[in-house]
Amino acid sequence: MKKLGKALFSILFLVSVLLASFFPVAGSNNVSFAASSYDYVLIFPRDRYPETGAHIKDAIAAGKSDVCTIERDGTRERRAESLKGYPPKKGYDRDEWPMAMCLEGGRGADIRYVTPSDNRGAGSWVGNKLSKYSDGTRIKFIVN
Repeated sequence: MKKLGKALFSILFLVSVLLASFFPVAGSNNVSFAASSYDYVLIFPRDRYPETGAHIKDAIAAGKSDVCTIERDGTRERRAESLKGYPPKKGYDRDEWPMAMCLEGGRGADIRYVTPSDNRGAGSWVGNKLSKYSDGTRIKFIVN
């Protein structure tokens, strides 16, 4: 009887692991994907862009997606949606995570005020790195 119980437990465990890989990760208001659902990894250089890097790292730790599904169409709409309720502040940019160019961005994005040079430098760096990828490509961000 013990062997049957162990076998059943093993089968249920395996089925639950397989099912978990097909469903969104809990704890986020945005679309997010299981950890293995990405095409490429991008290592974000926190030493070059410390404010933006800290924001990305904190937002991911708080439950926002670490995967960006590139979807350039709709960027303007997602940005407007994410920035609602966050008025411009003199001397700062409003950084959003997930970014508006990501399908996961938009309403519910994490917003932080950062210095323009850090935010724009980071945006340019990410834009250059992701320019070779087509819409639908899933990029996992890791902040080092």
